[in-house]
Amino acid sequence: MNLPLHLGFLGALEAGLIAFLVGILSYGLWRWLMLRAGASIGHAIGWACVTAAVVAGGIDAWNLFYLGMMKLESPLYARLALQGIHDAESLGARVICEVAGVLAGVAVGWQLFSGGFREKNVSKQDESRDKPD
Repeated sequence: MNLPLHLGFLGALEAGLIAFLVGILSYGLWRWLMLRAGASIGHAIGWACVTAAVVAGGIDAWNLFYLGMMKLESPLYARLALQGIHDAESLGARVICEVAGVLAGVAVGWQLFSGGFREKNVSKQDESRDKPD
């Protein structure tokens, strides 16, 4: 995200909270687009997860991938790679919190925009139990 966040686990939680908000907004945008295109809600959920993860945690995930896959054979290359990363010690925790925040944000957005928190969706079994015979 490249924001000046706190260091350590507090910074990871801040990044997760920002990713949560990005997930809600991403689902709202993709739901609107998919309803206009006539596609299903499943497409909106999938694309919202992908785009929110790229927007919220793309840089941190790329840095984690780069540090794990590239050969940093000399101390100079390692120092250069670590200089551009904000709080390299808790990079893994930040990526995990961002992904969890995105998934939770999309799920909450799905509930908010689909009316899942309202109790208008009553199952047919509940209706049949309430009727007198």
